[in-house]
Amino acid sequence: MLKNSRIYDYVVKNLCEELNTILTQIPSIYKEKAEEIRLRNGGPLTISYGARDYFISANGNISCDPSRAVIIREEHIKNTFQLISNYSVYAYEEEIKNGYITIKGGHRVGIGGKVIYGSNGVETIKNISSLNIRIGREVLGVSDNIISYLVKKPRIFYNTLIISPPQCGKTTLLRDIVRNLSNGFGSLDSQGFKISVVDERSEIAGMYKGMAQNDIGIRTDILDGCLKSDGIMMAIRSLSPDIIAVDEIGNKRDVEAINEALRAGIKLIATIHGSSLEEVKNKSSMKELFEENIFERFLILDRSKGVGTIKEIIDGFSFKPIYSGKSD
Repeated sequence: MLKNSRIYDYVVKNLCEELNTILTQIPSIYKEKAEEIRLRNGGPLTISYGARDYFISANGNISCDPSRAVIIREEHIKNTFQLISNYSVYAYEEEIKNGYITIKGGHRVGIGGKVIYGSNGVETIKNISSLNIRIGREVLGVSDNIISYLVKKPRIFYNTLIISPPQCGKTTLLRDIVRNLSNGFGSLDSQGFKISVVDERSEIAGMYKGMAQNDIGIRTDILDGCLKSDGIMMAIRSLSPDIIAVDEIGNKRDVEAINEALRAGIKLIATIHGSSLEEVKNKSSMKELFEENIFERFLILDRSKGVGTIKEIIDGFSFKPIYSGKSD
């Protein structure tokens, strides 16, 4: 696997030549930790990690002072956008409608600009004013020590909900859980589960030209760029999964599709934004799932020990903690 600094160097090759040259010069320690690169028209060139912003000068120096940074111009954004879309905006129009483009390696570039509506909703984004390059790094093994809490021997998976504030590693953890469940794991003598990943935002598998850029296991099928509600139904009808995995559930259609999967005897692992179990329980869209006691395990994440810290695992029957990250 590429070291984090090499992943960073690969990602910045997707930026225009001037910015690529500048960003390649930053110290390796920042390359290894960078989570996002921000280009805002008229704003400072910025990288971020650990919930902090750092500004980049013309010679690659890092500063907390934005006045020392390179100022992004319209041509920087225009030329970078052409590169990430391979000079064919038409080929990426479906992704652009959703506000992003996925580049090779599974990294996602968020797009800001003028949103154009048509009869069928959002048609495209024009007059691009900002780009947010999110550097995706899979962390293999991050779920190894908690898989046993999610499976009852020999092959019963507990319906699991991962609860996490933004940028706390929920997708990274979900991806690695899928990998472990799909491949099988020796400590539980599992042969592995058939898993269908409904990857609406192309962040779990990181598909690029039909190939997953991330390791999501040998028994995993992917429905890429597909609405969760549609993808869950498609998986039920045609992919015969043991488990369906989805990221960021929340609306009524998601809940309806989840109930269909459960009625079909399929297990579920999902993520949702939130800082606590109580906060998620109080969301109106989740009321039905909690009334029916759908979820049997809750994984609560925070950043107390860095991105992806598992604060605790809560049993869905007793609602008591069965694992605490503090004990690690």
